[in-house]
Amino acid sequence: MPQPTSERPSPQSTFLTVTADTLVVADFHPRARRRPAGPYRRLLSTPGARAFTAGNLMARLPMGMFSVSAVVMIAGTRGSYALAGAVTATGLAATALVAPWTARLVDRHGQARVALPATLVAALGSLALLLCVRYGAPDWTLFAAYAATATTPNTGGMARARWAHLLKDDPGALHTANSFEQAADELCFMLGPVLAASLCTTLFPEAGTLVGVVLLVTGMLLFTAQRSTEPPARPRPRTAAPLRAPGIPPLLAVCLAMGGVFGAMEVVTIAFADAQGHRTAAGVVLALQAAGSCAAGLLYGALKPAGPAEDRLPWCVAAMTALLTLPLLAASLTGSLPLLAATLLVAGMATAPTMVTTMTLVQHRTPEGRLNEGMTLAVTGLLGGIACGSAVGGWTAEHASPTAGYGVPVTAAAAALLLTLLPLPGRSHGRR
Repeated sequence: MPQPTSERPSPQSTFLTVTADTLVVADFHPRARRRPAGPYRRLLSTPGARAFTAGNLMARLPMGMFSVSAVVMIAGTRGSYALAGAVTATGLAATALVAPWTARLVDRHGQARVALPATLVAALGSLALLLCVRYGAPDWTLFAAYAATATTPNTGGMARARWAHLLKDDPGALHTANSFEQAADELCFMLGPVLAASLCTTLFPEAGTLVGVVLLVTGMLLFTAQRSTEPPARPRPRTAAPLRAPGIPPLLAVCLAMGGVFGAMEVVTIAFADAQGHRTAAGVVLALQAAGSCAAGLLYGALKPAGPAEDRLPWCVAAMTALLTLPLLAASLTGSLPLLAATLLVAGMATAPTMVTTMTLVQHRTPEGRLNEGMTLAVTGLLGGIACGSAVGGWTAEHASPTAGYGVPVTAAAAALLLTLLPLPGRSHGRR
C-alpha cells in the first residue's frame, strides 16, 4: 500500500503526497495580494457603463470641433473672420434658446426617442452649412444652416443623468462619476479644436465639419442603443420646471459668471500670443489649461470630498479666483508666453472641482424627472457667460492691452465667488 512521503514541506515549496490512489498537491508559495480596484475601475464596471460611455465620448468629441471647423471653413473660403464669427455666434445664441427645450423633451419621452432625431437634424444643419460654403451660397444661408445645429442634445448632461439613475443610492460613486464626466468634457474640448484645425488645414476646409458629423451621429447611435442604462421617461412630470426650483436660479447666475471666465480667457490668450508673435501657439497654451483641469478632475473624483456640496462650492470658486491671478501676474510682470502657459496649467486645476461641485448641486436641486433640463440650463448659463466673456475680453484686449485682458477672468471669478457667498434658498446640508 502506498505510504505518504516523509518529506516535510517548507514555506517556500510545493508539497506532494500520495494517499491511497489520490495525488495531493499543496503549493506553499506566497500569494501576491490583489490590490483593490480603483474608483474609476469600479465605476466603469457598472453594468452597461462602458458601452454608453464609449458612445457618449464619441458623440461629445465633435462639440469641441464644430465651432473651430466652421471658423476655418468660412474664413478660408469667404475670406472674412467677421462673417465666420457672426455665424458661430448665431449658432451659440440658437443653442442657448433651443437646448433647454430639447432637454425637456428628453426627460419626458426618453433619451433614445428624442436625442437621436434631434442629432440627425443637427447633422443635416452641419452638412447644409458645408454645402453652402462649398458652393458659394448667399451669406444668409450660412446663418440659417448653422442655427439648425442648435438641436444637438446635451450629450454630457445625458451621460450624467444615466449615472445619477444608476448610482442614486451611492453618493460616493456618483461623485466619482461626475468628476469623470467633467474630465471627459475637458479632454474633448482639449482634443477637439486640435483635431478640427489639423483636418481643415491638412486635408480640405470642410474636413473638420464632415468628420465631426460622422463622429456625432455614430456616437449617438451607440449611446442611445444602450437602453438598459437609460433613465425612465417622465411623460407628465408633477414637479415644477427647474428654472422655478429653489436654489436653481442662483446657481445659473454662478454658471453665467464662470462662463465669463472661460470665454474671456480664450480670447485674451489668443490676443496675448498674437501680440508676442506666436498666435499659432495659442491652441497649445489653452490646451494646457484644459489638461490641468482634466487631471484635477480625475484626482478630485478619486477623493471623498468632506462636507455638503453647498459648503464646498465657495471654497472651490475661491481657489479658482486665487489661481487665476497667476496668469495675470505672469503676463504683466514677465510677458513670457512659456511662463504664462505654465500658470494656465496650474490655474486650470481649479476648474474641474468647481464644475463638478456645481453640477452636483444642480442635480440635488433639480426637481425629480427633470434632470436633463436642469443640467442643460446650467450649460446654457455657461454658454451665455462664454459669449459675454469673449466680448468683454476681446474689447479689453483691443482697447487696453492683452495683459489687461487677464483681469477680466479674475473679475468674473470674483463675481462668481460673491454669488456663492450670498444666502441661497434650497440649501440641503444633509446632501453630499
